[in-house]
Amino acid sequence: MSTKGDFHQVNATDDPEGAYNSMKNTEPSGYQANPDDDQHSVGCCGYILLFISYLIIICTIPFSMFMCIKVVQEYERAVIFRLGRILPGGAKGPGLFFIVPCTDAYTKVDLRTVSFDVPPQEILSKDSVTVSVDAVVYYRISNATVSVTNVEDAARSTRLLAATTLRNVLGTKNLSEMLSERDNISHTMQMNLDEATDPWGVKVERVEIKDVRLPVQLQRAMAAEAEAAREARAKVIAAEGEQKASRALKEAADVISQSPAALQLRYLQTLNTISAEKNSTIVFPVPIELFRGMGTFGGGAASTSM
Repeated sequence: MSTKGDFHQVNATDDPEGAYNSMKNTEPSGYQANPDDDQHSVGCCGYILLFISYLIIICTIPFSMFMCIKVVQEYERAVIFRLGRILPGGAKGPGLFFIVPCTDAYTKVDLRTVSFDVPPQEILSKDSVTVSVDAVVYYRISNATVSVTNVEDAARSTRLLAATTLRNVLGTKNLSEMLSERDNISHTMQMNLDEATDPWGVKVERVEIKDVRLPVQLQRAMAAEAEAAREARAKVIAAEGEQKASRALKEAADVISQSPAALQLRYLQTLNTISAEKNSTIVFPVPIELFRGMGTFGGGAASTSM
């Protein structure tokens, strides 16, 4: 395909990189046509058709104005083809523009940001786990002329490429990376899509991972693993509490053993606590020394009888 203006003809077979760079360096306003080339490009038949068309327009004024004058909105651009060739100046708009009904055809291009959902993709992760992932992509047309001439359907092509890129990027990630590094994955997808769609005049602004769906069996296994981990942590915390409590009881016992009156005070405090709860059971603490004395008395009487 030959372009006009500042672009030179490049053979894609001999120099594919040069052809890509030639399309990549297009100005946002579209192709810049050379007036001299445009004058000689229509040929003799083209001049005849243009003359007849202008003659019909002049003869049918003012009715022909309804067919010749078109309007595009602020967010739109019109790419005009005259006898199959793009008019000089690239895309027209916004506002009014003039066409020749018999020889001109135009295509409106919306420059607003468009969003679409990437259908859920069944992806096999790097650690052999099958997950279902969907995403949302935001893009806009940055070059109206290129989006019409370089690709048949820019919107459909971007949708298909987004689904393929999602599978390719996530196929190199582990399940843990998919769940914890969504921002990095979204940024990588955005860069890959933007680079691939640049020759189509499409600018990918943002990519977001919406949801990562796991198989039911895997969800149950992960839930059981998390529950087991929580129970293990609970047992460790309970054991540490018992250890700290035993140390505190040992220290309290050492303090009470140094003063016999402290034990009696502890008995009284326990009775006070029990009576405050309005229990029908009354507990009388008996010192252990009393049982020791009774045991000593019984042992002495038995030895005396023998």
